[in-house]
Amino acid sequence: MVKPDGVQRGLVGRLIARFEDKGFKLVAMKYTWASECLLRNHYAELADKAFFANLIEYVGSGPVVPMVWEGPGVVKMGRRLIGATNPSESAPGTIRGDFGLQSGRNLIHGSDSIVSAEREIDLWFDADEIVGWKSSLENWFYED
Repeated sequence: MVKPDGVQRGLVGRLIARFEDKGFKLVAMKYTWASECLLRNHYAELADKAFFANLIEYVGSGPVVPMVWEGPGVVKMGRRLIGATNPSESAPGTIRGDFGLQSGRNLIHGSDSIVSAEREIDLWFDADEIVGWKSSLENWFYED
């Protein structure tokens, strides 16, 4: 999900391009302003953290762009593309390393596991909003 700071800074297309350039396939995306209830469910595992209220306020402060990506190792590789939570600890070449400055404004959320991804997808998308399709480029990205 591109967070409000990524949307406000006009980085949505550039962040999507990072995933497409890697070879992942976009199968769902929407532009929305998330409710507090949705965000509390999305970040439920962080509810006991001191920064939770600020996180909910920040992500709820503007429109976001949740997405669903497919491809081999997409969760693990997606986290590598995104970089460390704290942009100052993110390597150059990662999204947060290249565009981020502070943990509290780190541009993008990526699921940390397949289980989390499935739960988050169910929160943000109805089944009919996820479009299955075969890219003509898959043979150039993936081995059998």
